[in-house]
Amino acid sequence: MAQTVENDVQLEGNATESNLKPQRLKITRFSDDSDKKILLKRLKDVEISVPIVYGTIAFWLGRKATETQSHKWTVYVRGATNEDLGVVIKRAVFQLHPSFNNPVRVVESPPFELSECGWGEFEIAISLFFHNDVCEKQLDLYHHLKLYSEDESGPQSTKKPVVVETYNEIVFPDPSEDFYARVQKHPAVIVPRLPVTINLPSVLATNVEDLNEKRGDTKDHPLSQWFNNFSEADELLKLAAARQQVGPLTS
Repeated sequence: MAQTVENDVQLEGNATESNLKPQRLKITRFSDDSDKKILLKRLKDVEISVPIVYGTIAFWLGRKATETQSHKWTVYVRGATNEDLGVVIKRAVFQLHPSFNNPVRVVESPPFELSECGWGEFEIAISLFFHNDVCEKQLDLYHHLKLYSEDESGPQSTKKPVVVETYNEIVFPDPSEDFYARVQKHPAVIVPRLPVTINLPSVLATNVEDLNEKRGDTKDHPLSQWFNNFSEADELLKLAAARQQVGPLTS
């Protein structure tokens, strides 16, 4: 099963870490993971946490704007500190407004994002599908595309985009040994130390370095200057560490 912890942050332009004080967290239950199709050896009383950020960045097109295409925007799912999430996420499906051609967009590899042009705001449904040894169920997220600043007193700018992002931490209780081995040194994943009574099979442990070297990196993303800085939101990460000490949450 997987659980999520969410913290919404809506900011215009390039945010600073002082703007990102953690709010009250909402804990929701996702879905039960099933081992009916794939028999995996699980690590009991262990949790893996994956901090993610999903959101949109919208630029006004200025003189190039038309009645039907006033903004260029990008919707995305990224690591909280911009690392590649392909080690956990297999593909992302973005459901756009029906007025778009081919409104269901499937992204099979990182970076999990897409860009479009338009004039209206609407809710985007984002479905994340995980690798088989992570979770067999999809995680559905929802994000409202915002093109216009809340402060409408001043003119729009082609240089300063409207940025809306949500911090969301996905928690996987009792992960498979394969999943743990693949991510135990990955910078985008929070992995606890295993109890002394648990030992990974040597064949898994020896392959970890090679797996992590192939993980890819999205830190040099062309929009990274506009991404909110969640790396300093220490209280959020401390909550993840606390949960790893007390065990899985129940609803």
